[in-house]
Amino acid sequence: METTRQNKISRLLQKELSDIFQKQTKATHGVLISVSAVRISPDMSVARVYLSIFPSDKAEELIKNINGNSKAIRFELGTRVRHQLRIIPDLKFFIDDSLDYIEHIDNLLKE
Repeated sequence: METTRQNKISRLLQKELSDIFQKQTKATHGVLISVSAVRISPDMSVARVYLSIFPSDKAEELIKNINGNSKAIRFELGTRVRHQLRIIPDLKFFIDDSLDYIEHIDNLLKE
């Protein structure tokens, strides 16, 4: 059960990270990255960021690159939210494959 503070910080991080990824993916044509969810630990030190990546065949490669550049992304996030948060959480990125799962279930039901 997340507290109200965790929910507020999660929404703030989701908004700012989606803006960061939107600006970064303008250079790469044909790739869309959206932040589907952010879960923050109770001590506000670790944020688990779930990314929905289109096309999904490039998802593994992009997640590796994003996790490799997580320090730079955290720094960029820190410059944006430094007046709202005292401690910027460590970022861990994961693939949100729920849309692929829904599509798979739809295909199975159609058969």
